[in-house]
Amino acid sequence: MRSSGILMHITSLPSPYGIGTFGADAEAFVDWLVAAGQKYWQILPLSPTGYGESPYQSFSTFAGNPLLIDLDDLVSGGLLAKSACDQADYGADPSFVDFDKIYRSKMRLLREAFKSFTEDVGYLAFIQEEAEWLDDYALFMSIKEQNELNSWQTWEKDLRFRRQEAMKKAREEYSERVNFWKFVQYIFMRQWLKLKRYANKNGIKIIGDLPIYVALDSADVWSNTDLFMLDVDCVPTKVAGVPPDFFSKTGQLWGNPLYNWERMKKENYLWWVKRVKKCADLFDVIRIDHFRAFDTYYAIPYGEKTAINGKWEIGPRMEFFNAIREQLGETDIIAEDLGEVFDSVTELLRESGFPGMKVLQFGFNPEHNDSDHLPHHYPVNSVAYTGTHDNATVKGWFAEEKAETRRMCKKYLKPALFEGINFAAFRSLYQSRARLVVLPMQDVLGLDNRARMNVPSTLGGNWIWRMKKGKNTAKLADKMNDLVKTYFRA
Repeated sequence: MRSSGILMHITSLPSPYGIGTFGADAEAFVDWLVAAGQKYWQILPLSPTGYGESPYQSFSTFAGNPLLIDLDDLVSGGLLAKSACDQADYGADPSFVDFDKIYRSKMRLLREAFKSFTEDVGYLAFIQEEAEWLDDYALFMSIKEQNELNSWQTWEKDLRFRRQEAMKKAREEYSERVNFWKFVQYIFMRQWLKLKRYANKNGIKIIGDLPIYVALDSADVWSNTDLFMLDVDCVPTKVAGVPPDFFSKTGQLWGNPLYNWERMKKENYLWWVKRVKKCADLFDVIRIDHFRAFDTYYAIPYGEKTAINGKWEIGPRMEFFNAIREQLGETDIIAEDLGEVFDSVTELLRESGFPGMKVLQFGFNPEHNDSDHLPHHYPVNSVAYTGTHDNATVKGWFAEEKAETRRMCKKYLKPALFEGINFAAFRSLYQSRARLVVLPMQDVLGLDNRARMNVPSTLGGNWIWRMKKGKNTAKLADKMNDLVKTYFRA
């Protein structure tokens, strides 16, 4: 069935508290999606953000981001005073997220709420059901707080290597902190599932993001060192990234530890099975980021300053996905197959049966050649985008391209008189054979690159964009709905 959706991360929603949450504004956005004729809402990872506030560098792949918790829900539940929420400092500008201020204010309020919390049946069931990852994560965050949030690789040796006596002592010493972090995850999960139910009840499916790699400074690596490429001192031997390309002459050095695929294979990929199962519980559809790494992944020796000296190595390929299917059954997955793609990656995508991604901006290449990313090439089994969270907005991209590329773009898209290049792009994607079209909300609003979500390989100024309240108007919803109906995506 032909359908369409919107890419809009939770943090980018309006709210009174400096960052988008699971509260009333999130439900209002679902209502707007329905009015706009959409069927999908795509979000970025919900995990706690780590280095550079990136949702792709998280302290845990299983945990949820405390900053997304709705404070009004805690007020109505008697855990917080409304006055305390109103008086906190969340930053002055509603058009971007001030992560430092919000973290300080929100974590202080969550600790106040925890003091008023009484364990209930739901909480006790939650901590028992999620104990396999939750116990390690809560202890990890407790020790991390005690160590001024420094990486676990700087902790005292006995805790770094999780020696039995040190771990026992830490659990006893930090028991109250551990309980706080479990409380935060319980509230997060309760609120998220409530929002997801609201979306599903209104015919909106959630597309969630599963990053291929996890951060070195994470509970995942600390508690599963044998599953990653680490030496005897728990220092990475090789790290992840991508080689030099059109976007970067030195490539991208992500720094995530690589998986020990041989060890994972011996366990029938159990850790990954649990990870995919967790995502399947949270989302209706899972977008697997950097899908190509399951075929061939780029390995960079640890300590390198750039990604130039890495090399391609063989991933687990179809054996991995067969193991996932055998243990979980069919899971609705989108494969992010962008970047330098070998024939073997294309073959893996075909064999898996997952839809790949097409990005309109990539279709207008510097050589002005025909491209698989132009809509007349899109296969039915694909998901089409104007751009992803890593790209410029359509308006910003078009403004910054060379004159020849802009001419090619206008000739191809044929914008009507007084029509923005963004809506011309929407029509082209909606006309294509792609089963699903997903548009970033920044493009729907017609914003320039000041609203860009992320510039890869840069630190600072990323992940902070927010939509101002009232910008997603009823008139805009009607315009989108008309477009959806015109091209039979309703």
